[in-house]
Amino acid sequence: MVDGSNAPRKRRVAIVGSGFGGLAAAIRLQAAGVDCVLFEARDKAGGRAYVYEQDGFAFDGGPTVITAPECLRELFRVAGRDMDGYVELLPVAPFYRLIWSDGSQFDYGNDTEALLSQIRGFQAKDVDGYRRFLDYSKRVYSKGYEELAATPFLRFADMLRVSPDLIRLRADRSVYQTVSRFISDERLRQAFSFHSLLVGGNPFDTSAIYTLIHFLERNWGVFFPKGGTGSLIAALVRLFSELGGELRLATPVESIAVEHSASRVVHRVQSRLGEEPFDAVVSNADLHHTYARLYREQKSARAMTRRLERSEWSMSLFVLYFGTRGRYDNLAHHTILFGPRYEELLREIFQGPNLPADFSLYLHAPCVTDPEMAPAGHGAYYVLCPVPHLGVAPLDWEKLGPELERRIVAHLERLMPDLGKRIVSSRFITPQHFESDLAAYKGSAFSISPRLTQSAWFRPHNRDDNIPGLYIVGAGTHPGAGLPGVINSAKATTKLVLEDFGMANLAEAAE
Repeated sequence: MVDGSNAPRKRRVAIVGSGFGGLAAAIRLQAAGVDCVLFEARDKAGGRAYVYEQDGFAFDGGPTVITAPECLRELFRVAGRDMDGYVELLPVAPFYRLIWSDGSQFDYGNDTEALLSQIRGFQAKDVDGYRRFLDYSKRVYSKGYEELAATPFLRFADMLRVSPDLIRLRADRSVYQTVSRFISDERLRQAFSFHSLLVGGNPFDTSAIYTLIHFLERNWGVFFPKGGTGSLIAALVRLFSELGGELRLATPVESIAVEHSASRVVHRVQSRLGEEPFDAVVSNADLHHTYARLYREQKSARAMTRRLERSEWSMSLFVLYFGTRGRYDNLAHHTILFGPRYEELLREIFQGPNLPADFSLYLHAPCVTDPEMAPAGHGAYYVLCPVPHLGVAPLDWEKLGPELERRIVAHLERLMPDLGKRIVSSRFITPQHFESDLAAYKGSAFSISPRLTQSAWFRPHNRDDNIPGLYIVGAGTHPGAGLPGVINSAKATTKLVLEDFGMANLAEAAE
């Protein structure tokens, strides 16, 4: 008869935050046999992918550009499921419609001949330059995404190991510098460099490694979940629950104490439900909040807090959600409206100290791909305007919010006639919302910015160096922001958790 006392002890992990990173980590660990409790401060799961419901409309908070669907499918596969039984991803075409203030337009999609024809219309000699840029982006994708996205950088030696490749790819150059080596037309330079803004980076400062996003989109496509991003979150929550995981909504973690003994480390998680012991914590909360608030009693956490406060953080966002009477059938699903300035505007967005006088916008029109995203006879939209975070521009958003809403609606009427008269429901969020509702440091929308000196080993690590049993997922750790980034951060982090639990064989099986 086997003595049950010798059986391996069941591990228990607390996941803080139910954004894509937290959900992905929870699913991977639960599928490996680790008991997970997922704490969410708000009344719905999703983090930044929260769904706002009002007046019969359901507005996706974001993210709405779904790329690299394979990393999502893998989450279901490690749990022995097929994603198609949970959610349907609809292809988006074109990927983006780009419109400049001079009226020129570019439909950026996956039809190579159509793409080259449009490039030729802007600048004939840039056709060959684009081909060379695409080849470069493919090489960066191969190294930066396929090899390194789910590989944690815990030691400086890890950085040295990949440094020769990064040097060959000239990762020290910015995204815009790199695009400009291949492309001469200024509008096309903007068309192929704006992607770093999708992960919170200024194209003039962000490492050229992020040009991989271009090939990632060309390789996998761009998608939208039927029913909205909220339906994708619901599918992941359902999967986690089916695996036996526990989700606690409206249960913010207040603090975490760490106890050391000869045999183990215990993280005591304090919430409205009381204090509970866990073998480890995976934080999908804002980095600064994790160290400055949750682990505030730890000396090393206070040191990390000071380091984070010296870091450069991504911009914030003003997002206006609105429903209209009738729909605008002239729109693409994703539209980028470039302002009259590019570099100068971005400098003001990332450095402040004021709200820029002009703006560039991203318009999301989900009904183009999924007509059921709004009540019958209506349209649902949101428009996103990058703005400075509160650390570089401590602005009065209670006053500025309504004013910026009026300016943006007036600007959109060039594309959406009589918009002001046709809006029947609206709401907006500002940097103050990111700071208060999402506990984001200074209202930053994408955590610390993806500069070269804040990437890979230089970024906060997936496993904390000084607090045993603390792990990080999400935009603030490697590989960074964006849906593929946070999903891959969970893959890298949960592999470390399982290795530390002596369950490396399960991590290898999941690979």
